[in-house]
Amino acid sequence: MQPSPALVSQRAATAAPRWALLLLCAAYVLPGVLGRTPWRQADISTMGVMLAMAEGRTSWLAPTLGGVMVDAAPFSHGLGAGFIVALSPWLEPAMAARLPFALLLAATLALTWYAAFFLARTEAAQPVAFAFGGEANHVDYARAIGDSAVLALMATLGLLQLGHETTPELAQLAAAALLMWGMAAAPFRIWPSRMAVLAALPLLAASGAPVIALALGVVTAIIARRSQYAAVHTALPWIFGATASAALVGSVLGQWHWGLVARFAPADLFSTGRMLIWFLWPSWLLALWTLWRWRRQSLQRHIAVPLSLAIVALVACLVMNGSQRVLLLGLPAMAVLAAFALPTLKRSTAAAIDWFSLFAFSAAAAFFWVAYLSLSTGWPTQPAKNIARLYVGYKPAFAPALFLLALVATLAWVALVRWRTGRHRSALWKSMVIPAGGVTLIWLMAMTLMLPLADYVRGMTPWVQRISPHLVLSPSGPDPKFCIAAPNLPTAYIAALEVHGGWVVDAKPTSLTNATVHSRCPVAIVLTQDPTQDKPPPPWTLVAVVQRPSDRTEQTLILRRP
Repeated sequence: MQPSPALVSQRAATAAPRWALLLLCAAYVLPGVLGRTPWRQADISTMGVMLAMAEGRTSWLAPTLGGVMVDAAPFSHGLGAGFIVALSPWLEPAMAARLPFALLLAATLALTWYAAFFLARTEAAQPVAFAFGGEANHVDYARAIGDSAVLALMATLGLLQLGHETTPELAQLAAAALLMWGMAAAPFRIWPSRMAVLAALPLLAASGAPVIALALGVVTAIIARRSQYAAVHTALPWIFGATASAALVGSVLGQWHWGLVARFAPADLFSTGRMLIWFLWPSWLLALWTLWRWRRQSLQRHIAVPLSLAIVALVACLVMNGSQRVLLLGLPAMAVLAAFALPTLKRSTAAAIDWFSLFAFSAAAAFFWVAYLSLSTGWPTQPAKNIARLYVGYKPAFAPALFLLALVATLAWVALVRWRTGRHRSALWKSMVIPAGGVTLIWLMAMTLMLPLADYVRGMTPWVQRISPHLVLSPSGPDPKFCIAAPNLPTAYIAALEVHGGWVVDAKPTSLTNATVHSRCPVAIVLTQDPTQDKPPPPWTLVAVVQRPSDRTEQTLILRRP
């Protein structure tokens, strides 16, 4: 066996304080669960499907939205709908649906920690023994690697927004982390690891990623076949069973059309490369250093397991023309690879990461505070003017609780920076504290100081509020039960009409001139880029033209007929 490149003293293997690590994880996971409206595109679309399932307006196995079949992952959509049913009427549907996905994100963090912990306990991953003693104890070293991995995962920019949505990709992410834990713990926790593998691959397939599940089944089988650990080698039948189960689940639930979408375009490789740089920051930089410093141990399980899982996600991302959502599945593996770079990282490199993160996130926090003060007090004047010009109709509102949370987060950031530049400089995980803390700070401030603006810009509630007065058919106000014809309307808009407005939407892709199809719908909604060119066909008459506050190009035509 080649000698380990890791030089770690017992002092450097000090574990992070459990209370501090758990508090940081909570500050990362919880913001956005409370008080946030579903944002447009995937977030509001999945919310619309889950609400329709919970209210019995559509099938749970073949759901529709506005009468149109949608791509839905039965496990994740059913999970959200189940929580809506179970927690109604105590919690409003959007918050009830977010709870299981917040738990999935927390489970992903925990599984990443334990996967790194077990991988670091293997013989090939151990640091070099010192001539006169003082090297890190193998359990303490493994804990430090686990702390580093979970901090690296929270520091990864790509997880920030996608990890806080109510979308099937979050269930896929948790399943990928569960698979990595199963492979990592196989020599130490034989039966739990087998059960984890047996559950992870079908869960991936049931969440809309059957092709990824099969690819991961193949690479994990190869790793198990080559393993020197008998417990891992004998897990092959379980891996084959899990792979076959994933294929069966994908077929029964009709999920193959999700995973087989290939949109590779060589001309877009440059933009995909730029996306990879920021999406995987800072994990990709440390992962490359790991592959270089541990190159002689590249076939050992502490490198081979996360590397193989990360490669599957990267290849799938390239095949799907830079899909960020499929790349999300490789983030836990990238975080583990990043963690193994820290025992070999030069002090100058670690300092560069720290200083870059310190300045970048401090500047971002200062920007949030300046924008907030401008909106709240009018000083400085320019940020408020810019926001008013870009987002017409936005009216800032002061929320004392959100203000206090942002203030506490800022003070905690100052304390963290002071701690990092003062004591405990020898801890192995020290280089990940500032990046992870900075990302958590920015997300927390975005969900406190900037939450009203974010909901106004990213949410669909303002659009629904703007069109609602034009749907009045009687002096008593709008009737939520009448039908709105919305042929070819994007899924996010259909979901917004049903979630925020409570209206019945008929979105079948037919012409408005077909009176037999939309005979029961007195109102129609059409999106257009140029209202002067799209004239309503008889017998429809134009009632109003409405623009979404954050979109200057797309306009909504509201039509009515006798």
